[in-house]
Amino acid sequence: MGPAFRDLNKNGQLDPYEDPRRPVEERVEDLLSRMTLEEKAGMMFHAMIGMNPDGSLVEGESQVGSMSTSDMVHNKKMNTFNVLQGTKPRLMAEWYNRLQALAESTRLGIPVTIASDPRHSYGVSDNPVASFLAGDFSEWPEPIGLGATADPGLVREFGDIARQEYLAVGIRLALHPMVDLCTEPRWSRVYGCFGEDADLVSRIGYAYIRGLQGETLGPESVACMTKHFPGGGPQLGGEDPHFHYGREQVYPGDNFEYHLKPFEAALAAGTAQVMPYYGMPVGTDLEEVGFSYSKGVVTDLLRGRFGFDGVVCTDWGLVTDQEYVGGEVMPARAWGVEHLDRHQRVAKIIEAGVDQLGGEFYPELVVDLVRDGRLPESRIDVSVRRLLRDKFRLGLFDNPYVDPDAAERIVGNSRFRERGEYAQRKSIVLLKNGDRGDAPALPLAGRPRLYVENVDRDVAARYGDIVARPEDADFAVLRLRAPYEQRDNNLLERLFHSGDLDVKEPEKSRILSLLRTVPTIVDIFLERPAVIPEIAAEAIGLLANFGANDAALFDIVFGRFSPTGRLPFELPSSMEAVRNQKEDVPYDSENPLFPFGFGLTYTGP
Repeated sequence: MGPAFRDLNKNGQLDPYEDPRRPVEERVEDLLSRMTLEEKAGMMFHAMIGMNPDGSLVEGESQVGSMSTSDMVHNKKMNTFNVLQGTKPRLMAEWYNRLQALAESTRLGIPVTIASDPRHSYGVSDNPVASFLAGDFSEWPEPIGLGATADPGLVREFGDIARQEYLAVGIRLALHPMVDLCTEPRWSRVYGCFGEDADLVSRIGYAYIRGLQGETLGPESVACMTKHFPGGGPQLGGEDPHFHYGREQVYPGDNFEYHLKPFEAALAAGTAQVMPYYGMPVGTDLEEVGFSYSKGVVTDLLRGRFGFDGVVCTDWGLVTDQEYVGGEVMPARAWGVEHLDRHQRVAKIIEAGVDQLGGEFYPELVVDLVRDGRLPESRIDVSVRRLLRDKFRLGLFDNPYVDPDAAERIVGNSRFRERGEYAQRKSIVLLKNGDRGDAPALPLAGRPRLYVENVDRDVAARYGDIVARPEDADFAVLRLRAPYEQRDNNLLERLFHSGDLDVKEPEKSRILSLLRTVPTIVDIFLERPAVIPEIAAEAIGLLANFGANDAALFDIVFGRFSPTGRLPFELPSSMEAVRNQKEDVPYDSENPLFPFGFGLTYTGP
């Protein structure tokens, strides 16, 4: 440890907050008593941070904000950061150590907590606003694929592997899991959920948190920030509240309580932190404001009814308009309080019971509120206590540094990759196997002539002889992804796959023509449910994946791995059925093509 964490005071002793032999609560109170208002305010902001490809700190103009790393740490006095892009594991660890050394040079040497969105997904869905591709980390299916395994033991193992990889590079706070129920199939964030059934999501979410945190939060844990309380799934028309047209969250089935069940499980698992969503409830007894602005949601429901005394952090960008690359401006998600100025917004969030503002860089707003008498400093102390407590429980004050050699050895090691490959295969769902009344089409045998689309031909060549024309093939293997509407309003909207779920012309006719030319096995990546009745009717084999590589698919197709996955949501039969279902009610579309929980095996249903 460096001197700021181990300096002896003038009496030749450690100050109480630096002494690991003392109880956490005593250390918290000692440090809190030493902090200035500016230092307290800085702790209440959870900003984005970048790193250079060589592992050096980003200084000067940053691609993720208007200030350098040193400005945020020394001038803004911030010490919780959401790391965006990464680099090689060794370089990430070196960057992290440089950042901790910078934090150590501040007046009190308060260590940094690094947070991250999910970064273990196989490379299909890449929305850096919500998650990252795995890169050098082990590759697993999307969270919705973990739900498709219906295997809490495997999910807990994933959490433990993610924990080890995160720890190796210094990530101590997971901005996940999402235990929202994807009861609205058009929602662009379905892939980040575990499913639409509250019992399934509760079991999987509990296991996920225990894998990352362990039985209790400690120096070997990665803290979880479970989101998005009180459930971000029932979006009006499936639109997302990152955008003003998606701000309304609705409960036409009067099913608000159903969406709370997975959060009860997360709290039972001991989740350290909770994030409310952007959405604004409409047609309920709650105030019609974004959830982080609502005292009824944060204080009365989460803290009062459920007894949660951990950290509550807002989702990103509730207060300040943000400018992105190219000059695009994203308005603050101040739904229902657009008329308030920034000071008033911050005051309302804190008065609601929130401890930390995500994606914001302006601690001076809190300082102003206290100095102007609009917020008591004692209220600020309540939040800072919670934030300090997690830093102490995670052991950051006792040893915040990591070993770059270990990071190189641990991240993406062969055993972790093997388990990720297993999970990819276990998550694949077999939906159709041959035409009704005929013999099963799968698994394929021998080395048939294969025509492939959207597949690595070198991978496919391990299983069959590749031909250039469908007319020359014994079988075709076609990989698709769930349809979405391409929206070009701005960069951020293009990252969120929203809108209709059915395949449009002329692509639908092209696909059906292929299916009528050669017996075809169709695999579709379901980042959201898809409406594919015609494709399902014409395919001789139909599979769903949730983030799986070509080898995983072909192992299923050729019987080297028997399918066991189950649909974590239903597949509707038409867009009319989608539009007629209720946003807050699970599996309620009329005559679904495949129901929730459906999945075939090679020995029967």
